[in-house]
Amino acid sequence: MAVDVEEFYQRYGPMVLRRCRRLLRHPVQAEDAMQEVFVQLLRHQGRLDDAAPSALLLRIATNVCLNRLRSERRHPEDADDDLVLRIAGAPHDDESRLGARQILGRLFGRQPESSRAIAVMHLLDGLTLAEVAREVGMSVSGVRKRLDRLRMDVREVAATTGGVS
Repeated sequence: MAVDVEEFYQRYGPMVLRRCRRLLRHPVQAEDAMQEVFVQLLRHQGRLDDAAPSALLLRIATNVCLNRLRSERRHPEDADDDLVLRIAGAPHDDESRLGARQILGRLFGRQPESSRAIAVMHLLDGLTLAEVAREVGMSVSGVRKRLDRLRMDVREVAATTGGVS
């Protein structure tokens, strides 16, 4: 059954906008990202199932925002933007910044996309395990296992790179 995009926009638009604001931390970019989420929903409405609409929309919003952040870092609109992004996201010293990049690169290279979304919902957005489970269509124990696996990978990657767990 195809999704009703207009109904989803009315009902879930504020939730999607909150997610975009939380991830992008820029009101205008968040509004653009929210619109992109619903454009994608329109493009694929015939192939989507409306069984878990909030989980679907949060997953799309997370992916849209993460793609925008990646693209922004790769191709800043202005050279000063690149510098600001690097300064804002960097720890205070070069060694910490390099270590963090190595750890995150190794860690997220191992994780499936769904685990990354679970981590963002629980650790960044502050959703409970039950709320995350409901959003992604998994059991609470499944979400807990994914987070535990992520924590184990963090410890392992930190240990192999000389970081602390």
